[in-house]
Amino acid sequence: MSPTEPARRTLEGRVALVAGGTRGAGRGIAVELGAAGATVYVSGRSTRGRRSEYDRPETIEETAELVTAAGGVGIPVAADHLVPEQVEALVRRIDAEQGRLHVLVNDIWGGERLFEWEVPVWEHDLDNGLRLLRLAVETHAVTSHYALPLLLREPGGLVVEMTDGTADYNAGRYRNSFFYDIAKSSVLRMAFALGHEVGPRGATAVALTPGWMRSEMMLDAFGVKESNWRDALAEVPHFAISETPSYVGRAVAALAADPEVARWNGRSLSSGGLAGVYGFTDLDGSRPDAWRYMVEVQDPDRPADTTGYR
Repeated sequence: MSPTEPARRTLEGRVALVAGGTRGAGRGIAVELGAAGATVYVSGRSTRGRRSEYDRPETIEETAELVTAAGGVGIPVAADHLVPEQVEALVRRIDAEQGRLHVLVNDIWGGERLFEWEVPVWEHDLDNGLRLLRLAVETHAVTSHYALPLLLREPGGLVVEMTDGTADYNAGRYRNSFFYDIAKSSVLRMAFALGHEVGPRGATAVALTPGWMRSEMMLDAFGVKESNWRDALAEVPHFAISETPSYVGRAVAALAADPEVARWNGRSLSSGGLAGVYGFTDLDGSRPDAWRYMVEVQDPDRPADTTGYR
């Protein structure tokens, strides 16, 4: 993870749980919360002792170490969020050690290798599709069930439901496959429903999407690293609008530090949109607005040109 921008200790004394913080957006969010001074519990299935079915090298311990290196306190806790007993134990541990929870980020996903691109439901592998829905939807429900009573103990808590695509964008567009579309739309609706449930109790729930994110898996897919990611533009020109996981991490940190965060309750937000409100940047100092770019440039099949979009 590249160094964060000069940290403002806006989240000193705050406690966060990033569920699904092993890699990608979860890791970026955990590290940026740490850079702002938070204590961050990082949960997931991939540990140094055991990999998940992803079979990738990233681990929750590594993420927690990056949180601490950024200036926070990172605490890794192995948990499968499809197993209620493990999630309940995780929340009990946070309660025992901290007595409070200020930020819950539901970033559990795990479906990249399960959905089949542009394959209709009757041809899609059914077992993979149903597991994708469990990983993307059931895990979030289980985590909210156990974590929200602790978060609601004090006013001002924040729940962030991580998804792909804003509500406006997804409403009129087919998102890759039946199962992927349902999964990401369900998470958007979760934030809306949670807003109605936690809002009157003093907390805020939002849905948040990164843009085209340069996760570890995305970089590997294009055969590049963060240091030379622009080499992929020869093959995929619109990748020019992409962003690091730190960008959406800074969005979450800005939301968590905002005393008026309740104005966003129940809404669908994006990293690029929030950058315009809060003034944060990506690691390179730019402010990519991927979802506006996709509507105005990529979807109409115009030549790649990020002028005015980052």
